[in-house]
Amino acid sequence: MKHKILVFSLLLLVTFLGCKKTESDNIKIVTAEEMQTILLTENVQFIDVRTPEEYAEGYIEGAQNIDFYSDTFDEDILRLDKTKPVVLYCKSGGRSASCAKKLIEAGFVKVYDLEGGITQWMHNGLGVEILN
Repeated sequence: MKHKILVFSLLLLVTFLGCKKTESDNIKIVTAEEMQTILLTENVQFIDVRTPEEYAEGYIEGAQNIDFYSDTFDEDILRLDKTKPVVLYCKSGGRSASCAKKLIEAGFVKVYDLEGGITQWMHNGLGVEILN
């Protein structure tokens, strides 16, 4: 009888944990090709979280720069619309992953994060804009 109760308890726990919504439910890692489609077909907020110096060296067309290392970063992201999806990228994926978690914690509904960042984007032969 104790064995059956233990098994039932474990099944109940696994079911409960399986139904819990996690950060990863709202954060989707996307390839450069998937991001191109998202940018063309969805109404999103497109954010480059690199420094202004990195941004000036080359950015993906349409991206707004919000520096992850800025002292005002937390306030800056709260100016975005929490109900609209956000597409993020950085140089290689580290800062954008951290930013994605912050956005979800702040109540944003959907966040896309470019796998490999702008480095992967350019490796795939996709273009960037350069500030003059």
